[in-house]
Amino acid sequence: MLLGNKIDIDGGNSRVVSEKKAKDWCASKGNIPYFETSAKEDINVDAAFLSIAKSALAKEREQDIKEYGFLQHCRFRPSYL
Repeated sequence: MLLGNKIDIDGGNSRVVSEKKAKDWCASKGNIPYFETSAKEDINVDAAFLSIAKSALAKEREQDIKEYGFLQHCRFRPSYL
């Protein structure tokens, strides 16, 4: 995820990187999410956080399935010593 921060400063006119350049870069990296944010004006802060949280939860679920998903298809019997 890429965040363009402090978009409230100077009405967004003091950008170092243009929105188009940032979006193009994100597209070239596999369409990673891009948000322009301002903590001061509360712009897109929640949306960016939710996107990160959803992504993290999805990856955790994916990892759990890879590690433990096969157990759903196994039958366990008591071992006899």
